[in-house]
Amino acid sequence: MRKAYIDAIGMYVPPKVVTNKDLEAMMETSDEWIRERSGIQERHHVDGECTTDLALKASQEALAIAGMNPEDIEHIVFSTMANDYFVPGGGPMMTRRLGIPGTPAVDIRMACSGYLYGLSISKAFIESGAYNNVLLITSEVQSVALDFSTAGRDTAVLFGDGAAATVIKATDEERGILSVKTHADGRYAEDLMLRTPSTLDNPFLTNELLDKGYGRVVMNGRSVFKHAITKFPEVIAEALEAAGVEKKEVKLVVPHQANLRITEAVANRLDLELHKVVFSNIHKYGNTTSASIPIALYEAQAEGKIERGDIIVVASFGAGFTWGASVIKW
Repeated sequence: MRKAYIDAIGMYVPPKVVTNKDLEAMMETSDEWIRERSGIQERHHVDGECTTDLALKASQEALAIAGMNPEDIEHIVFSTMANDYFVPGGGPMMTRRLGIPGTPAVDIRMACSGYLYGLSISKAFIESGAYNNVLLITSEVQSVALDFSTAGRDTAVLFGDGAAATVIKATDEERGILSVKTHADGRYAEDLMLRTPSTLDNPFLTNELLDKGYGRVVMNGRSVFKHAITKFPEVIAEALEAAGVEKKEVKLVVPHQANLRITEAVANRLDLELHKVVFSNIHKYGNTTSASIPIALYEAQAEGKIERGDIIVVASFGAGFTWGASVIKW
């Protein structure tokens, strides 16, 4: 039976490192407060780089690992919350950056759940026989939309910039993406959003709107935490059932790197040993939105925590609200 499997992952983060001590000079905060609140010690921010700059470097590494040339890509799936331009999206831009004009590309804007939605789309493309390989790119530049004053610290300390690219191919072997389950609930859209530019306003971008802070990311942290620790376990259980896999068979859980407190709460609810089963690298990168899961997968593989044949679970929760989980046989 034809399946979709992850053949290679590449990643890239900008070289500029912003530590908690650096943030202390910008706002009323402390290294201790940030670590206790989120588990984050540092994050990477762009310094003149744009979204497709990050995406290109991650894609080049992924293709090199897979032994592919750009011309071998049959379809691009591109996830980001911050494209180079408001229009067009990053998918078509990547056909230019990779030098493959004419290659089909689709954009998804599912925030932190973008990787799960991208896996779902890529899996469907490949299992249907439409394509034999897909390049799933997740590239995020959030630092340019953050408020680095004391008023915006609750959000500004959490996010980092980064990108990953995942080569997904067809196989007849007993491996691959066994299941993907995704959900959305727009009733909570305003609890995590970047409002402007918006068609709620005409014109959709004015100095008055920017002065109101509408061009910055805002988050109701309490609401996000409450829903995340509920939806994560639910959707993981749903994905395991769909894949016909029991929890005891799972070698590693790689959650979206949003907040270490959320990861700990989810591990407790799933009765998992955090330091043995759940992978976390949020202390190094912060929340890189849809790029966080593949960056974590990249590092988990490099550290020998994932081997061929292992059952792993990836899961996310983010703006929308959107959430999802996937069971993968590596």
